[in-house]
Amino acid sequence: MELTGAQSLIKSLEQAGVEVLFGLPGGAILPVYDPLIESSMRHILVRHEQGAGHAAEGYAQVTGKPGVAMVTSGPGATNIVTPLADAFMDSIPLVVISGQVATSAIGTDAFQEVDFTGITQGVTKHNWLVTDPDEIPRIIKEAFHVATTGRPGPVVVDFPKDVANAKTDWNWPDEVDLPGYNPPGPPEPEAVRKALELIYQAERPVVYVGGGVIKANASEALAEFIKLTDFPLVTTLMARGAFPDSDSHHLGMPGMHGSYAAVTAIQKSDLLISLGARFDDRVTGKVSAFAPNAKVIHVDIDPAEIGKVRRPDVPVIADCALAIEAIVAEIKKAAAGKKSVFAAATKTKQAAWMAQVQEWKAMFPFAYDGKGESNYPGPIKPQQVVEELSAAADENTILVTGVGQHQMWASQLWSFAKPRHWVSSGGLGTMGFAVPAAMGAKVGQPTKTVWAVDGDGCFQMTAQELITCSQEQIPVKIAILNNAYLGMVRQWQQMFYEERYSEVYLSADLPDYVKWAESMGCVGFKVSEPSEVAPVIEKANSIYDRPVVVDFRTDSMEKVFPMVPAGASNDDILVHPSLRERLSREQ
Repeated sequence: MELTGAQSLIKSLEQAGVEVLFGLPGGAILPVYDPLIESSMRHILVRHEQGAGHAAEGYAQVTGKPGVAMVTSGPGATNIVTPLADAFMDSIPLVVISGQVATSAIGTDAFQEVDFTGITQGVTKHNWLVTDPDEIPRIIKEAFHVATTGRPGPVVVDFPKDVANAKTDWNWPDEVDLPGYNPPGPPEPEAVRKALELIYQAERPVVYVGGGVIKANASEALAEFIKLTDFPLVTTLMARGAFPDSDSHHLGMPGMHGSYAAVTAIQKSDLLISLGARFDDRVTGKVSAFAPNAKVIHVDIDPAEIGKVRRPDVPVIADCALAIEAIVAEIKKAAAGKKSVFAAATKTKQAAWMAQVQEWKAMFPFAYDGKGESNYPGPIKPQQVVEELSAAADENTILVTGVGQHQMWASQLWSFAKPRHWVSSGGLGTMGFAVPAAMGAKVGQPTKTVWAVDGDGCFQMTAQELITCSQEQIPVKIAILNNAYLGMVRQWQQMFYEERYSEVYLSADLPDYVKWAESMGCVGFKVSEPSEVAPVIEKANSIYDRPVVVDFRTDSMEKVFPMVPAGASNDDILVHPSLRERLSREQ
């Protein structure tokens, strides 16, 4: 079948199972946009290439399928570097098609030319520069294979204009042949045996659950493991929803702004079972003081993560789901043979440990001034907004956030029940992530309600994608926790820079978010009183035909607690002032 290179690309994307792509045309990619008119794929025209990338990330996170974005060369390509880096840090499968100048012009500083494969080498799993139109189907099949297997991540296919215009015979390959690419599969039996030895001996175990559990669709296996062992667990920022918050075994999120119970349990543990987590600095705090008496089992599909931060006693290089399933199978086998896998004394100590972590949960909940007071006289507390949103949401509601204080409050206070219902930027911490990612999430799960909790600083970076949402009939809901500041930066300046507030004040009056929302085809609300929060949320939830933006005017000086100061040990965790006397008694 003779096609142009552009037609070959479109047909290859269809063959790869692409249903939706987010993009913005320009000169170098223009030939590809012509056959797109006849394609079965839905193209969503964004207002900025960064929006295309984050939307593709949101789509990927809620569906488990690779997100796809298409941009032109030069600035079109460089504008999507941030989403590529974001996806690389958070292991999100992304395929980006970038236009490129004609092959004869590469290296001549042609109009809108950049070395995009060079630029993205450090933030992609792999990238390809297509020089032969006959190779388009093979490269596309490889790109999707690399993006979605092993540790997922972003890839780039750089597509020169002359290759798009050239003639080629299209043939879809039956297999992928990448001899140097062999992602790990099941764990080695010896690694499982050694892991079980530590599991059976532990007296103060904690299961440290990372985003790899969600990427591997391992939540069911994790639930079975917890049921068999009765171990407490924590879920990182990227693993929220991997295990239900309502379960008593769940201690919450660990790290700089994690729950006291989660942080302290890790610090006091004698065994840390890390499942698809990478010992991020926001979790460990001062590495030398992190879980100092714990032995470590580290399960990860990426060998590069093993020993990168903390040397494990038992490394298990494997797919998370397969590793957990293998451990569960061995525990069940031992139980079926009526063997006592846990010594009586060990089980007694584990029960005492579970009682201790439950006591920490009860003693040190997330707290804020006015919590639970229906007639609190002060300004709206941002935590109240998150709690009211969560209370009004069903378990299928998807929550998306930007980055900053609002992200931490959302992770702390939302009640998560299922995986792939939480979308946030973790490793890169990308402000402006929420609005386009919410758009992508709603496209991926159109029957589910999608709320984005955003900050006023974040919202101002990418709000233009709400125009896309209005035009494409993507009815997302945005809750702006508007404190008129770059809140997290202000918090640090208040606590660690002697209240020297340098360039963090935005504006209490500019912009008018209701008018801005309405100008973009959205419904806009402004909420200034605590008593108005729940009724306006109810109104927003009743609107299904267009996007909704709610400007919650929140307390400008509110801080996120708990907090571990940067570079400090997790033992130095600061709780809310109302709990500090209780903490001093505990210590």
